[in-house]
Amino acid sequence: MRAIDAGRPAPSGKSAMSKILAGSAAAVALAAAVTALGTSDARAQETSIKFSLDFKFEGPSAPFVVPLDKGYYKAEKLNVTIDSAAGSLEPITRVASGTYDMGFGDINSLVKFRDANPNTPIKAVFMVYNKPPFAIIGRKSRGVVKPKDLEGKKLGAPAPDGAYAQWPIFVEANGIDASKVTIENVGFPVREPMLAAGQVDAITGFSFSSFINLKEKGVAVDDITVLLMADYGVNLYGNAIIVNPKFAAEHPDAIKGFIRAYLKGLKDTIASPATAVDSVLKRNDIAKKATELERLTMALNDNIVTAETKKDGYGGVDAARFAKAIEQIGLTYKWKNDKPKMEDIFDASYLPPAADRKF
Repeated sequence: MRAIDAGRPAPSGKSAMSKILAGSAAAVALAAAVTALGTSDARAQETSIKFSLDFKFEGPSAPFVVPLDKGYYKAEKLNVTIDSAAGSLEPITRVASGTYDMGFGDINSLVKFRDANPNTPIKAVFMVYNKPPFAIIGRKSRGVVKPKDLEGKKLGAPAPDGAYAQWPIFVEANGIDASKVTIENVGFPVREPMLAAGQVDAITGFSFSSFINLKEKGVAVDDITVLLMADYGVNLYGNAIIVNPKFAAEHPDAIKGFIRAYLKGLKDTIASPATAVDSVLKRNDIAKKATELERLTMALNDNIVTAETKKDGYGGVDAARFAKAIEQIGLTYKWKNDKPKMEDIFDASYLPPAADRKF
């Protein structure tokens, strides 16, 4: 039996409990401080990327937003925010100005922008639309079945539309007398409604957007003509991931990480479009799943999953094909500087090995 120290009274139950509680509170506070410090440190290690889409959150944007919901960007230590835009030209100006670090824009418009702004060396780093969705969408009941039918007709075309940017090439390739086509500058929101109402005879647009929007407006499928420019002599690439040059110089590993995360999202999207499109619906309150799923499926089948990407992997460009595209752009565009080479526009150094881009 241990002797009691007569010089120090035993603590009361109340004071002992107070000390225990105080110790517990201190431990909780310390744990919270450590957690906060760890969270702060983790955030400090992340690279923030402000990314611009080319349009609204619709089906084809699924491969970009799936990585947000599945944590693929976070796994690459990236803090990514994604915003919608008003057309394929806007991401280029956003990224060029530095207000956005990366974006998704039309590479053909980028070629022209670079020629007009040689001191802004913005580049593409990943080709998404191996086959562009540029199209002329008309109505058979308005007399539009083939390219030459556009003569004597009214064409509704939003000025910043990526498809409209290729109109001169389409005209050249199909022998259309452009002076006989009335071009009406229309806004994106009224483009399909005007065609549905017969206020214009045809419009420019992305095939998977305008075709489905017309169906939603009640136009019979049998009355819709989709002239995919790629099937009518316009041999170009489409939209690509683009990067601000200052951001690229300062954060090359972040770009590589973004592409790795995007590839995971693309793989998931191809494997299960019906699941992937849910990530789009979360960001677009008025979108309908059936509509956006059809839009996404069209984009995958017609523009992303092609014979070339199956063979060579996603994201790259073929040098010979790109050179031909530059020549075609030059048919209707007067170069202000030396004709660009592929390496002036596309930087393949951020791409994973081809084997990692095949699935």
